Amino acid sequence: MLDRDTRHALEMPAGQSESDESWLTSYLDVLTLLITLFVLLLALSPPGGSEVDEGGGVSTSMEESLPSATLASGMYPQHSGLQPKMAALNIPGVSVSQGQGGVTLRIDDNLLFPSGEAVLTAQGQGVIESLIEALAIFDGQISVEGHTDNLPIATPRFPSNWELSAGRAIAVMRHLERQGVAISRMRAVGYADTQPMESNATPAGRAANRRVELLLRQPSEG
Repeated sequence: MLDRDTRHALEMPAGQSESDESWLTSYLDVLTLLITLFVLLLALSPPGGSEVDEGGGVSTSMEESLPSATLASGMYPQHSGLQPKMAALNIPGVSVSQGQGGVTLRIDDNLLFPSGEAVLTAQGQGVIESLIEALAIFDGQISVEGHTDNLPIATPRFPSNWELSAGRAIAVMRHLERQGVAISRMRAVGYADTQPMESNATPAGRAANRRVELLLRQPSEG
């Protein structure tokens, strides 16, 4: 009868020794690393990160929880409530846009003033007052900017469109001040007909160009 050592030597293939089983240790190490990586990925994945909607598309829960206006711009993250407030405004003749200069509230002048005048009507005062709640959450600078069409004006008070546009900007600024907006945060600017939005060749284009804009800027932007 063969002893145990002799049987073990006979069962082992020629040229193989016990040290050749070191590959098994390396395999187990790799397997352990893979399991650890898998557990780490599960731990880092957000709960309920995405779900499939009824139309077969994928919607992300974070995107659904944010207002679309905030996602689209992101210009004022510290004033994340500003864009949805502005986007929610539903006043005919008042529009909201955003560019590199800041958020702009554009108001048709026929909502604010009689033709050729710079005194706010009762309706105009109401339009300005309807913006106060949205402006209250913004602590930056407000540039009140008056614009006209290119039709000349020559009255004792307004010898040109420069005086008319500046007078309208000042009238809006003063009413904002009466509603509690700090005058130190505002400035009034008259551009006359130098920044048209549309061609002045048509009545519709001239109407679009007659406007007052409130440009909201961050304090660092001056």
